[in-house]
Amino acid sequence: MDNPFYKPGLLPADRFAGFVSPTADPTDSPDGPLDLMDDPKRRALRCRFVLTPVAWVACALLHGLPARAQAVDDAPLILKRSTLLQEKIPEATRQQLPTFVSGERLSGQTDLDTEVQGNAELRRGDTMIRADRIDYNQPEDLARAHGDVHVNRAGNVYEGPVLQLHLDSFEGFFTQPDYRFLNNAYGHAERIDFIDDKHSVAHNATYTTCQRKPGPSWMPDWIFKATTLQFDTDEDVGRAEGAQLRFKDVPILPFPDMSFPLSDKRKSGLLPPTLGMNSVNGIDLVQPYYWDIAPNRDATLSPELMSRRGLNLGGEFRYLEAPYRGQISANYMPTDMLRDRDRWSYATTDSGTINTGISSIGNLGFNVNLNRVSDDNYAIDFPHALPSLIQQVLPNDASLSWAQGHFSASARTLKWQTLQEVGSPITPPYDRLPQLTGAYTRLDAGGFDFSLTGDYTQFSADSTLTLQPNAKRSYALAQISHPWQAPGWFVTPKLQLNATSYEFDTPLTNGASTASRVLPTFSLDNGLVFERDASYFGRSFRQTLEPRAFYVYTPYRNQGLLPNYDSALNDFNFATVYTENAFSGNDRISDANLLTLGVTTRLLDPDTGAEAARFGVAQRLRFKQQQVTLPGGTPDPAGVSDLLLGTSINWTPRWSLDASGQINLKTHESLSSSIGGHYSPGSYRVVNASYTKYIDPVTPTNSSTQWDLSWQWPINDLWGDKGRNLGPGLGQGEGRWYSVGRLNYSMLDHKLVNAVMGLEYDAGCWIGRVLIEQLTTSTLTANKSIQFQLEFVGFSRLGSNPTQTLRTNIPGYDYLRQQTTTPSRFGNYN
Repeated sequence: MDNPFYKPGLLPADRFAGFVSPTADPTDSPDGPLDLMDDPKRRALRCRFVLTPVAWVACALLHGLPARAQAVDDAPLILKRSTLLQEKIPEATRQQLPTFVSGERLSGQTDLDTEVQGNAELRRGDTMIRADRIDYNQPEDLARAHGDVHVNRAGNVYEGPVLQLHLDSFEGFFTQPDYRFLNNAYGHAERIDFIDDKHSVAHNATYTTCQRKPGPSWMPDWIFKATTLQFDTDEDVGRAEGAQLRFKDVPILPFPDMSFPLSDKRKSGLLPPTLGMNSVNGIDLVQPYYWDIAPNRDATLSPELMSRRGLNLGGEFRYLEAPYRGQISANYMPTDMLRDRDRWSYATTDSGTINTGISSIGNLGFNVNLNRVSDDNYAIDFPHALPSLIQQVLPNDASLSWAQGHFSASARTLKWQTLQEVGSPITPPYDRLPQLTGAYTRLDAGGFDFSLTGDYTQFSADSTLTLQPNAKRSYALAQISHPWQAPGWFVTPKLQLNATSYEFDTPLTNGASTASRVLPTFSLDNGLVFERDASYFGRSFRQTLEPRAFYVYTPYRNQGLLPNYDSALNDFNFATVYTENAFSGNDRISDANLLTLGVTTRLLDPDTGAEAARFGVAQRLRFKQQQVTLPGGTPDPAGVSDLLLGTSINWTPRWSLDASGQINLKTHESLSSSIGGHYSPGSYRVVNASYTKYIDPVTPTNSSTQWDLSWQWPINDLWGDKGRNLGPGLGQGEGRWYSVGRLNYSMLDHKLVNAVMGLEYDAGCWIGRVLIEQLTTSTLTANKSIQFQLEFVGFSRLGSNPTQTLRTNIPGYDYLRQQTTTPSRFGNYN
């Protein structure tokens, strides 16, 4: 039997929509105090209904209230957790949710059916239906909607003339629907069949991410058409049958059967093919296949066809476990038509911990980095095959490490593969098979810091390419210091004892098969810190003045006959000017009787402590000429050294500047200098520039002077479009051009060492990229390539993959249309 309270016209209302709780205060109405017994001509009564028996009774009680409802007590609000704003509603909760309906006319039978006409609306959880008319059958949980039907399910929107839907299971169909998904994809279909809330099938459907613009003649720049489109929002995968991709209304690719992503979620399947051109390999065509093995493991197979070389089989495997992670990549070319031989390479990086199961030992850490290629020319022919192939020496390194309390130890093996170039041979570095290291360190033990470090290494290399014998070297360093420090000063005396012994496989030039060296070193580090409040350019700072004096004394020991396996001269900069030894490694300990004086001033933000600027100057005063040098090196004379200057400025987040210089006070020439700047006023706008100069007085061929410039910038700025700093595409359909590139120029050689130049065009729903690259692969050869890509945003990419090249060469490069947040169903909440 129909409920009398729900017959149209019984209550003075032009639309049913309002209260749920009978205790609500009528004075809360936005129109002022609401008299429930007002004349119907003066005020329309608004009432919202919950389709449960309790709601019927509540509404009846509400209808019988006196003219003025009693105000509720002014009790404090008690907040509690709510599931109303959950992105995903649990199934157990969904089945208990009430159903809300509203409309201009409503009739029905309790617990059976409800009919709503005129601006009808039905809501349950994250499902909303609006239409001219809605019929809802409660026992079957079935809703039928007719006329201007609008459905929103968890942010996915459908619109059309006729809908039939089971609400809880979301099973039913929609005729002639237009749809819009959370990933901003649009489309139209003759019919959509909803299998459940995660799966649907669209017939004779379209798909695009181009947003609709005003005008009857509008057509999306790209559109995907298919006889059948299956959507799986649980896996975020779409599958198409009888499909065709059209760009600018021109068919470019047919797809008899394919799948495509609905988000950035991983899935197994064929990836878009990539196409490029290379001056050495010719036309490159790669068809990758992605295998989503498990949430923490995946693999990519990448067969590549090169018009001048043949078929190359490439692959990559990645894994991520709780205690360890790694990546393995490999390439194999059965027959290289240019080199007339098989070509291969592999690389692997692995790191993590091993649980020994012994509490007194604890865990062991491990690191593995292996790189190997088939021949010396591999890096020249395939410069992008492995990340480390920008070098001529490939490391094969494996180590185990352990630390507990004050003790630490490690075991390491390192073997190099040296790629020799005809006409430009290099001396290979020494392998370390093995290297064993142990250390004991105590800090603040009765005011003292002390440590003891030991190292045993067996060095070996091809004797036909080196002039030094292989050897076993044992090294030990003991040091103790006593820091005295306070807020405004510090004094740290330190005493070191270096001991080294060698066992050579073949005798030295003096006939000795062993050698040893013991050297003490004393150093005294002193500094003061002054602070004051200052103001520059209208900005307040906390300014520091930090003078520092560092004295070091090491007696002379003749080391001219000792081989050099791992020592190199330290650069003269602020990172090394206050150190005891002028050399890195353990084969040379420099004699020293010198005093380093320097002063640094910093500008600090008084509120955050962030450093806005730093200026420093330092100089060494050598009391006695240095005698220990590397083979072919020149000793530093007594007297004052070159003047070292440095600055770092980070005045605003938009720009930064770093500069350093080494100036000879006698000749007033700069032997070494560098300056680098970074400017980024906003997204997709960055410029990096640097200048480096190094003059080697001993080996002029090692000198270099280079300019380096990289950028990403919208060309639209040139014609006054820079006011719209809304990011790519502007959200209005206007296209935006971006210039990208990097130029690395050698002034001594008068040529470009490496160059990348390109254009990006963002049309909103698609992006076009063209990139030209010149990469110097050796002293005699350079590899030139062109890469182009057409990206259909949110769907697929065609062409090569230049974005990795751009990220590598342009610090601060922003990927156009980067998805930074997960789409929310509340973004389409209506």
